[in-house]
Amino acid sequence: MATLLQVDSSPRGVYPEGGTASHRSISRTLTKQLIQMWQHTDPNSQVTYRDVGRYPVPPIDEAWIAAAFTPPDQLNPNLETALKISDELIDELFAADFLVFGIPMYNYSVPANFKAYIDQIVRVRRTFAIDSDGYQGLVSDKRAVVITTRGGSYANSPLDFQEPYLRAVFEFIGITDIAFIHAENLAMGTEARQRAIASAQASIHQIIANWQQ
Repeated sequence: MATLLQVDSSPRGVYPEGGTASHRSISRTLTKQLIQMWQHTDPNSQVTYRDVGRYPVPPIDEAWIAAAFTPPDQLNPNLETALKISDELIDELFAADFLVFGIPMYNYSVPANFKAYIDQIVRVRRTFAIDSDGYQGLVSDKRAVVITTRGGSYANSPLDFQEPYLRAVFEFIGITDIAFIHAENLAMGTEARQRAIASAQASIHQIIANWQQ
C-alpha cells in the first residue's frame, strides 16, 4: 500500500473544471487530479495532505535555530516546542513513499510560504547529517513530482530559479528521484493556458504509470 504526501503552496483556491477563472489555482487543480488518478488505480493508497498556501508554516526563528543545533538529549521543553512543527512536517515526509508538490512560480522562484516549509524540513540530524565526508542526505527511497505553474516560458531559461533551487535542496536531503512538470505560458491567453494544462495532465498520466509499474 502506497503512502503519498501532497503539499500545495498556492494561496488561491482550486481552478474550476472547465472554467475560465484565471485567478484560481491551476497548481492545486493539477495536484488534485494527480491524487485522484492515483487513487483510481490504487484505491488502497493513503494520502497525507498539507496546505502551506492557505495555512502557512512559520518561518524559522532564533529559538528554532538554537533548538535545531542542540543535541536531542539536551533539549528543554521550550526548545522542544520550537521544533514541534518541524518535527511534524519531517515525520510526514519520512512516512510517505511518494511526494507531490504543487508550486506556482513567484518572481522566478518559489512562494515565500513554500520557502518557509523548506526551511522547516531541512534540518541537521533529521533530514541531513554532517560527517568527515561532508553533508549526507537522510531522506532516502522517496520519489517526488513537482508541478509548477508559470505565467510565461522559463524552461532552460537563466531566469528559472525555481527548478534548480528545488532540485538542489531536495537532493541535499536525499530526495534524488524527482520529476518536474511545468505548466507554462498560463498568462498568454486562453488557448495557451488550455494547451499547458493538457500537456501537464498528459505528463501526470505518464508519471503515475511509471510509478505504479
